[in-house]
Amino acid sequence: MTFARDVCDCEASMEAVHIVGTGGIGCAVGYALRAAGVHVVFVDTNANKVESGRRNGVHVNDRPPLTAEFVHFGSWQPAPGVPVLLCTKCYDNAAVLARLAPGGQLIPIQNGFDSQLEAFEHASEGIASFVSECAKDAPHTRITRPGELHIGPRSAPRPASGGRTPPEATATETTYDDRRDAEQRDAASVAVASAGLRPPLAGVLRSSDLFRVVEVANIAPIKHAKLMYNAAISPLAAAAGIDNGKLLSVPDARTLFFGLLQENYRTLSAAKIELGKVGPFHPRTVAWILRRKWLAGLMAKGFEPSLRGTYCSMAGEIQKGRTEIDNYNGYLIRLAEEAGVPCPLNRAVFDLVTRMTAAREAPRPGVFREIAQLAARQVVPVTA
Repeated sequence: MTFARDVCDCEASMEAVHIVGTGGIGCAVGYALRAAGVHVVFVDTNANKVESGRRNGVHVNDRPPLTAEFVHFGSWQPAPGVPVLLCTKCYDNAAVLARLAPGGQLIPIQNGFDSQLEAFEHASEGIASFVSECAKDAPHTRITRPGELHIGPRSAPRPASGGRTPPEATATETTYDDRRDAEQRDAASVAVASAGLRPPLAGVLRSSDLFRVVEVANIAPIKHAKLMYNAAISPLAAAAGIDNGKLLSVPDARTLFFGLLQENYRTLSAAKIELGKVGPFHPRTVAWILRRKWLAGLMAKGFEPSLRGTYCSMAGEIQKGRTEIDNYNGYLIRLAEEAGVPCPLNRAVFDLVTRMTAAREAPRPGVFREIAQLAARQVVPVTA
């Protein structure tokens, strides 16, 4: 199917695509749809952002603004069957879901796990690996780190092969992962089509050069792989008030960051959850690298420059009194409890961020030592 046919199908098959949440991801995806000629309705609770959008349109980077329809969430009443892209934070899901009919064309594109959303009868989800940072009071975003938008049917997590923790990564395994990814692409196209995503949305978005669209047969492994990274990046960077690059350049931060990544991988493996590939390496390969400190340190120096000036999605939320910590680390803690494995670092960051958020505390670099001390207190010595 050609791009022109995709656009025609999109316009013919739906009155509009509604995007709830005009943050970095919502604006980037909405801009891509508008550039393809799709009628987009942006919905937000920020009256200043809605008014700015009505006056000036939606912007991405230095590209020309595009006109679109902007509606305040308070007056938003979606018609049954209207495609809705959910690009809010997880803590806003309840209010949005209350206005939608179960089984509607809802496509969440967000991080973290929310039990209310999991119970909603939607067919598919998206996961963005690109970093997009939006202005506070205007639908103008900057893509600060390129990446992909994975789209696919939602499905229950599948156990890892044989129910065992995956072995250490080798060059052969990496080649196998790449080959398996290639073999799954045909199956993904069929699965995405059956979920009602293409035509038209996935096909239209695939034409954009803002990000690369990857269709997958099952979004769950991608969603859990993204969680592995987000649950390590967000609480540390947000609590300390630093950019993502400093997680690799500040020694105390790097130690905790690597420790959380390893703990998250062990928890997900113990829970027999299949992980997909988000970014340059499969999580199995990341875990293999982190077990070799010299190699992890060397690669940290290589990746750090590309992360300077980029910020986690939780940045600035502690001071506002609301974060997604339960949707990230809280979810991992519950998985660890079910699997019967310890997760002292996740418990430490969860407790600290929860306490800081309740008090609306300002971020501070000293949190790294606090987290290490909290984690150490939770390790129970083994006695004979």
